[in-house]
Formats: sequence, C-alpha cells, structure tokens
Amino acid sequence: MDTKDSILIVDDDPEIRRLLVDYLAKNGFDPVAAKDGREMAQALDRHAIDLVVLDLNLPDADGLTLCRDLRTRSNLPVLMLTARGEEADRIVGIEMGADDYLVKPFSPRELLARIKSILRRTRALPPNLRPESQRCLAFAGWRLDTATRALTAPDGVLVSLSGGEYRLLRMLLDHPNRVLNRDQLVEMIHGRTAEPYDRAIDVQVSRLRQRLRDDPREPQLIQTVRGEGYVLAAAVEGRPACD
Repeated sequence: MDTKDSILIVDDDPEIRRLLVDYLAKNGFDPVAAKDGREMAQALDRHAIDLVVLDLNLPDADGLTLCRDLRTRSNLPVLMLTARGEEADRIVGIEMGADDYLVKPFSPRELLARIKSILRRTRALPPNLRPESQRCLAFAGWRLDTATRALTAPDGVLVSLSGGEYRLLRMLLDHPNRVLNRDQLVEMIHGRTAEPYDRAIDVQVSRLRQRLRDDPREPQLIQTVRGEGYVLAAAVEGRPACD
C-alpha cells in the first residue's frame, strides 16, 4: 500500500485547520494540524512530515522566523499561507526559504494544486541525474551532490541551500552557458506563471549568489543578461560521486 504524504498545517484559526484537514484527507493526504509554533515543533518531532503549510501570523511566533529556522536545519518544503498580500511580504517569505506563497482568502483546490506542484518539483528527477554517473555536478571548484543536495565550496566548506535555492541552482547547472529568462525560471522552479513585476526569482538569484560567494556587483558565476535573464557562466562536469 502506498504511503500517504503527510502535510503539516500550522494556523491559529481552528476553522481553517478543520477545513484543510478534512479537504486534504479526502484528497489522499495524511494531514497533521498545529495551532502555533510550539505545536509545530512537536509535530515535526513526532511525524515524518513531507510539506508544511505555514501561516505567518501565529500567537507565539512569527511565521517568517519559523520558516527561516526550519530552513537552517531542513529542506522540508514550505508553503506560506497568509493574509499578507503585498509584494514585499511575498519577497520576504521567499527570502526566508519558502517554496511558494498563497494569500488568504484562498480556494482549497488552489492550495491542493500548489501542494501537489511543490511535491512534484521537490521529488522530480532531472534527466542528467538519472544515470548514476551524474550524481555529482562540479563547476568552478564547487561540487553539488544531487542525491544528498549537499553543496561543497572549493575550500571544502558545506553550504546550506533552501529548497528553492537548490532547484534554481539545479536549473542553471542543467543549462550551463545558456540564458534563462525570468518567466522560464518561475515556471520551472515554482510551477506557475510569473506575475507582473514578480521579483521572487531575482531574490532567489541574489541569495544563491551569496551562497556561491559570487560578488553581486560583478558576479562571475551567475551573470545577469539585461533584458533577458540569467546565465550560469561556467562549465559543468558530471561525476560518479563528490569526493
């Protein structure tokens, strides 16, 4: 029998928790509910969670802080669920490591579609990962282990990546020296079309440059092609393992 994906719903509104628990259960998921940050921590300890639906406004903690703290120790996908709809709030959510952002009031069907999309993206096996000989991707002295998602710097230091940062890096590594525009990146990484003036990808590129120690004033690895998009300016070599 297939194991159901476990979705942790963190929201202080009991009606929203009840609605989502019932809806997700009817659609083949194993939902777990928490009303605040304390119960969220307990649920993460007790259950094998596959994705977190996290409200930003909680009684005992700020959802953005919880997302940031979770990201420092886990690549668990996070879908922000909040009444804050301003672009600045969406950008901060992405900066803290959220994989997607849904504004209240929302349609349960849209939430379900977002959850399925995030799970597909996080589990997708890119073509150049399928052969075992391509487990390690080496570029400009860096090494990315695609099985463990471990990124190793040229000096041997392990660098932590959020789920979104990992997918962005994988997309660039899969298409080295090729310009990818913002619409392509949003579609491939977030599974949706870009909204007008959507800066989520720009924020993720900025954060990934920091991870790669790429000078934002004169980036050498992830270069901006004005009016077009971004390009990874490096040769990529596939290896059996990251030694």
